[in-house]
Amino acid sequence: MSTTQSERLRELLEPLVTSHGLDLEEIAVDSVGRKRVLRVVVDSDTGADLDAIADVSRALSAKLDETNAMGDAAYDLEVGTPGAERLLTEHRHFVRATGRLVKFQLAEDGELVARILTVDDEGLDVEVPGVKGRKATTRRLTFPQIDKARVQVEFNRKDMKDMKEEEEA
Repeated sequence: MSTTQSERLRELLEPLVTSHGLDLEEIAVDSVGRKRVLRVVVDSDTGADLDAIADVSRALSAKLDETNAMGDAAYDLEVGTPGAERLLTEHRHFVRATGRLVKFQLAEDGELVARILTVDDEGLDVEVPGVKGRKATTRRLTFPQIDKARVQVEFNRKDMKDMKEEEEA
């Protein structure tokens, strides 16, 4: 049986989020001054646009009101996406980050910044950028080797189409 409020809320809300074609990534209840804030983070393989977030937000609000799961005290509901520098913790997160630059904290080899090329059930293939005119190299990482992984913001990021065109040239 669930013991924390977040776990109870997850059990209540996850089926509703899933029915909207989204994944429930995170639930947090925080106190901000006298108010409580329920933060719900959603995502999908294709991303969550504003319309999808608005639709699921209305549905979550109605469900919370119907069940009184947050009690009688006032609270604000915030529904959003993981953000640009998301932490990668699930297999689906790594799949969604394919083509993105990621900073890895490795169990034995320190830090590594590399671009995710492919992901399978055992791990991922990454491209390590070349330094001082050297060519980029590829490397295989298994999931047990990765302690932590976080997407890095790139202001001049190449998309997958540009990367494929460079490979063909």
